[in-house]
Amino acid sequence: MKGGDLELGELLTAAEAAPPGESVDVVAHDLQKRFGAERVSFLFVDLIGQRLVRLAAFGGEAPDDDEPIDLHGSVYDDVLRSQRQLVEPDGQGGRRVITPVTNRGDCIGVLEATLQSADDTVLQQVRDAAHALAYIIVTDRRFTDLYHLGRRTTETSLAAEIQHQLLPSAPCCEAAQFTLAAGLVPADDIGGDTYDYTLDRDTLHLSITDAMGHDTNSALLATLLVGALRRARRSGCDALKQAHHAHEAMLSHNRGLATGQLICVKLETGLCELVNAGHPRPLRLRDGTVEEVRLSANLPFGVAAPTAYRVQELQLLPGDRLVLLTDGMQDRGAAAVDLASVIYDTRALHPREAVRSLTAAVLDACHDNLKDDATVLILDWHGKRRPEQTGPDARG
Repeated sequence: MKGGDLELGELLTAAEAAPPGESVDVVAHDLQKRFGAERVSFLFVDLIGQRLVRLAAFGGEAPDDDEPIDLHGSVYDDVLRSQRQLVEPDGQGGRRVITPVTNRGDCIGVLEATLQSADDTVLQQVRDAAHALAYIIVTDRRFTDLYHLGRRTTETSLAAEIQHQLLPSAPCCEAAQFTLAAGLVPADDIGGDTYDYTLDRDTLHLSITDAMGHDTNSALLATLLVGALRRARRSGCDALKQAHHAHEAMLSHNRGLATGQLICVKLETGLCELVNAGHPRPLRLRDGTVEEVRLSANLPFGVAAPTAYRVQELQLLPGDRLVLLTDGMQDRGAAAVDLASVIYDTRALHPREAVRSLTAAVLDACHDNLKDDATVLILDWHGKRRPEQTGPDARG
């Protein structure tokens, strides 16, 4: 360590020694000590990616306005969309620096600070600190509600609270072979929709489900369904066996019905094994054309019928975009949205931005008053890449 500067390893060590809710304080202290940084704060992205909530570092200046900030059209939106650091004059002789805080494609928020001098070396070290902060927050949010509270911009119903605990902790994931992102609206009410994903050595597992009903009953049904699917998946079951276990769990506990789509993608080949349990068909963008993937549908989970689930195959090709939906993206007021056109128009965007565009279109069509959950999951398939193509900047 030179001149009291904290190297990355020491920054992580300092963060581990601090209470879990003081991650931002550790990074702020580091930036203040090394560069004389002022007004250091972290801004969370809320649950539906429409607002930011500022968390000032302890002992720092309180923000003039601690109300949630509309993300759309703001400089923060530009930073998150581009994943590039922004440097601009602060009007007082310093430099305002806004840096994305992102982990494997999951936009957690931005780190904002004022610096009196900001050459290329300093800016790179700020980017390194923001990268470290992403890992620190991902670790520390297991131990504190602070970072969960930061994502809430509205009151949340009991059903929605249950529902969001069923979702993966990150709505976006980047890997060499794929990029995926998902979104669920509304964030504050109703219940029933879920999405899930996990990655093992050779397979990407995806699911999207819709438990029948509303409020806490559907949230409890979704809990049973997701629990059964995860238990089967973690026991090494393929998509067909996962479907069977979910169906049996719902029959055994007589909880109701749910539709679902389960997909296992082989990372080596892009071949998907898919089970459709009465769920809306996926849409696929390939070579500039959006079309519905023609799949046979089995009965929903929980229907007492002798028909067995069957697995179907779908081959993904490099450049494909696969879009999974729940019926809330298509029914009632949402039916006015031309989903195929939105998918085509957003084809050049990162999946997380395409998800925002799709959910925003549905919310707008329903005048921000959805009568059912609306969930979308987008998978971009890259195929096998050369080693130099991997990493967060591989998409360009």
